[in-house]
Amino acid sequence: MTAEIGHFALILALLIATMQATLPLIGAHKGYGSWMATARPAAVTQFGLVAISFGCLTQLYLTSDFSVLNVVQNSHTAKPLIYKIAGVWANHEGSLLLWVLILSLFGSAVAVFGSNLPPRLRARVLSVQAMIAVGFYLFMLLTSNPFERVFPAPINGQDLNPLLQDPGLAIHPPMLYLGYVGFSMAFSFAIAALIEGRVDAAWARWVRPWTLAAWCFLTGGITLGSWWAYYELGWGGWWFWDPVENASFMPWLAGTALLHSSTVVEKRDTLKGWTILLAIITFSLSLLGTFLVRSGVLTSVHAFATDPARGVFILAFLIIVIGGSLALFAWRAPQLVSTGVFQPISREGALLLNNLIMATAAAAVLLGTLYPLLLDAIGGGKISVGPPFFNAVFIPLMVPMIAAMAVGPMLSWKRADLKPALTRLWTAALAAGAIMLAAWALFADGPVMGVLGIGLAGWLFIGTLVELGGRLQLFKVPLSDSFSRLRRTPRAAWGMTLAHLGLAITIAGMVGAGAWRTESIQAMKPGDTVTVAGYEFTFDGAKDGKGPNYSITEGTFRVFKGGKAVVTLNPEKRIYMVSKRQTTEAAIHTTFFGDLYAVVGDQDPSGAYVTRLYFNPLVAWMWGGVVIMVCAGCLSLTDRRHRIGAPAKSRAQGRVTAQTAGA
Repeated sequence: MTAEIGHFALILALLIATMQATLPLIGAHKGYGSWMATARPAAVTQFGLVAISFGCLTQLYLTSDFSVLNVVQNSHTAKPLIYKIAGVWANHEGSLLLWVLILSLFGSAVAVFGSNLPPRLRARVLSVQAMIAVGFYLFMLLTSNPFERVFPAPINGQDLNPLLQDPGLAIHPPMLYLGYVGFSMAFSFAIAALIEGRVDAAWARWVRPWTLAAWCFLTGGITLGSWWAYYELGWGGWWFWDPVENASFMPWLAGTALLHSSTVVEKRDTLKGWTILLAIITFSLSLLGTFLVRSGVLTSVHAFATDPARGVFILAFLIIVIGGSLALFAWRAPQLVSTGVFQPISREGALLLNNLIMATAAAAVLLGTLYPLLLDAIGGGKISVGPPFFNAVFIPLMVPMIAAMAVGPMLSWKRADLKPALTRLWTAALAAGAIMLAAWALFADGPVMGVLGIGLAGWLFIGTLVELGGRLQLFKVPLSDSFSRLRRTPRAAWGMTLAHLGLAITIAGMVGAGAWRTESIQAMKPGDTVTVAGYEFTFDGAKDGKGPNYSITEGTFRVFKGGKAVVTLNPEKRIYMVSKRQTTEAAIHTTFFGDLYAVVGDQDPSGAYVTRLYFNPLVAWMWGGVVIMVCAGCLSLTDRRHRIGAPAKSRAQGRVTAQTAGA
């Protein structure tokens, strides 16, 4: 009965979403207040129905109800409780249900907390949001029903993919979807603005918090996935430019550009059309990621579906949404007239440069991701586009952007002089030079790009601090005055500063882990010692054991440096009982300067174990920098201006203005 309740709730949600997609939109066009008012209760009701459906599927997993096909294919009675819950969304049908749950959650949040929105705009936003939901409801009900029964019911399930039985992967999909779906709000606001034919500072003020929240979630989701790949897959790296990784990275790039562009709309009333286009592109890239993962065109641990019918449905939905929104943009964008003007050397110009580089980088990643698929589709054969292409294209694009990031906040709006800004950054230039010389001395045999990258990180970090000091007039006015300026600094400004500092730390970590990693792969017997980056790894052998639903081979490495014991590492190789699939659990010891990383593999006929040992410099800086960036975004969200939206004129003020104009 639980499955039928969940299925029926989905059908009702489709009906409510259909009503929400039509009545408020017509009401906004005709000026029918009662029709527009239906958007708010419809959005809340839709969320309630999807929550009931999601709760039913969760209950089916918790009780191991193997009369439901989805539970059979992704669960097992021996699976730990946390992975029974994670199994709800660790599959094609369940992940779609999570998608529409989050989509309806954002819609209901606008309905409940969007009282400061103009009624017409709110009605149109909620209608567009419901149109997206209708497409996904139809997709689930017609091709991907999570409540489909199986008869006769098997005694037990087929278990969840062992690679997904991990705490990081349990949290990763919800975080990622909160980012993906969060950008649907920017898309809905953009389409509503195109229908209305009006984009102003108020619109930018309303759309920024939704975009910022989505950006924070997507950043966290991508980082969790990268962290999982780092410690779970046992190859010592954290990013491989896998097509599914790219599917999440592309909307992040476009969303970052959208955040900066909306600032220009809010502050200077310019770049309106470009900002609307970025909102459309960002969500379109989120939908494209859904197509890549669920259409069967990719083979990956992340890819759930292989049914061609599903792929055709998603492709058709993609064409309707992206094609329709771009057609609307082409028709209505000329009406979005910008009143703000600016010179190339200005803060607007710096933000526009940021946008252009981010958009170009996203296009390059899109090309590298889709080219093999397109070539295969036209009979050109199968090829792979891997890290060499992406590194060769992406990294050179990032160098000028990072260099400009320290300069941009120094520039004034509308018109600025570049020379004074560069003069203020002399300390950052000295620091960057010193850091590059130190890196060259320590890693003389490393790549030149590594030295340049670590110098850029130092340039951005010190340059951001210089900008903060200038904003507080540090050492130019009494400290009490600087402290007073510090207290009056808006939280959004603090968020920008912390985000740039976090990015500088992240870049340093990426450079260290990518350019100067030390690796050693060999077969080791008990008592053997291998030296990696000055650390001595002594292998003490391996022993067998058992986990909740898997068997373990656990290795032991004692690590020494200069004759002193540093740490004991215990990497594992796991074999899951049901699927007989094998996973790797790396043993990692994190220090300030880098990670000691050990992996134990299979045993050969001589009794030796294949081992992989790494030293990854500064890799913890990367995770720490991303945490700072996410916290910076959350801090910006607490800015009072984001909570209250754009100030509206009072009626009395409006009457005075009208009387003055008449006089």
